[in-house]
Amino acid sequence: MSEKIIRKYIPLTEATYYILLSMVEPIHGYKLMQNVEEMTNGKVKLGPGTLYGATSKLVKDEIIEQVITEDERRKSYKLTNLGKEILKLEYERLNLLVDNGKEIINNLEA
Repeated sequence: MSEKIIRKYIPLTEATYYILLSMVEPIHGYKLMQNVEEMTNGKVKLGPGTLYGATSKLVKDEIIEQVITEDERRKSYKLTNLGKEILKLEYERLNLLVDNGKEIINNLEA
């Protein structure tokens, strides 16, 4: 089943990529939105609706899981092993894109 899920997610959307990057450790929604905005220097801002929709789908597909925290008022999430695998695959895919374009872009400047 995980191979089918992986094919469904790769390539990740920009929002999902940053959500997964933020969930390496348990994190609640508001902190996650702040984290993504900070990580992207304000270029990516997640709204509550986007975050709620994404986390619901990611939990359903077992890419993230809800964790119990001391503050029971806030739902916190973290990556599952499948989520870690998807994040690594997307990172490798993005690196390949950059590596393949680097020489061509550098030649444009010459």
